[in-house]
Amino acid sequence: MSDNTAKERAITRALIAEMLSKNFEKLPDIDQKLFTYGPVYFGGNAGLVGLVANSLYRRALNVTQAHFTSSLPMAVLPFLTTMALYNGVVSAPLLSGDLNCPSCAVMRGALVGVVAGGLYPILLALPVNFGLAARYNTALMPEKGNVLRYWIDVSRPIMRKMRVVLLLQAFFGTYLGSRHFQSYTKLAEITFGPGEELNDQ
Repeated sequence: MSDNTAKERAITRALIAEMLSKNFEKLPDIDQKLFTYGPVYFGGNAGLVGLVANSLYRRALNVTQAHFTSSLPMAVLPFLTTMALYNGVVSAPLLSGDLNCPSCAVMRGALVGVVAGGLYPILLALPVNFGLAARYNTALMPEKGNVLRYWIDVSRPIMRKMRVVLLLQAFFGTYLGSRHFQSYTKLAEITFGPGEELNDQ
């Protein structure tokens, strides 16, 4: 009995996802573009956060060498991570009919903004620039037992400066999640008719 229920649920989800994807082209052009390119802009913001964090850590640790070598991963990795994570936890579940809660979509967008678009680039910049500072002897390195405390001391003023950036990323993620859910609602109305809502099964 449970096997039949599981099969029905899988068929239903697959059918819903197929119906939604077929009707995606019927959405207004602005909604299609926002769904397609929104995560790319979100990832671009994360890449900029990575470059800013990289610059702040380079100044704090007096690193002047290997500018391009440290900047490239700081822009590319946060961009790819944020875009993939947003697509995985917001866009794809909406288009498959698995995310039917507006506050959930907004919260997921905000969390992706703060974690992947803000904290991840900042935390990624620390070991990159710490390694460069140790390699080129640009800053006084701590003794073995004090490395964590040293990282915290170096990071504290940078985190204060980046608070505004974290808030902006959270706001952008919230806005994008909200707009994507509005587009999903229009898509559900086109697919299933006005007033119809998908219920989790």
